[in-house]
Amino acid sequence: MPDCTDQIEHLDRIARTMDRAVRLPIVGVHVGWDSILGLIPGIGDALTLGPAGYIVVQAHRMGTPGALKARMLGNIGIDALIGSIPLVGDLFDIGWKANTRNVALLRKHFESEQDDAPNGAVTSS
Repeated sequence: MPDCTDQIEHLDRIARTMDRAVRLPIVGVHVGWDSILGLIPGIGDALTLGPAGYIVVQAHRMGTPGALKARMLGNIGIDALIGSIPLVGDLFDIGWKANTRNVALLRKHFESEQDDAPNGAVTSS
């Protein structure tokens, strides 16, 4: 399997945009489009599922195991479920950062896979 570093970096840029693109002054918390769009009732949370789903689709194309994809979908599900609760969900979105969590899971998977491979070669799942 080819080196996935470039693809993971691409997905990390998407996660950064969605989860932590802007630092809020005074409180110092980072928010992204996920939190901002989540403020729009109904449609905002639905719009944020697109980039989140794209990250999972790319993980699938990279050959990740089903258990990892299930965990990633669980992160998105928690984000969508709790994020749909007015006000509480908006605050939760700021801290949960499902896209960032999912890219971290991907990165960890491929780093451990690379560490386990003989002579540092990357193996397929």
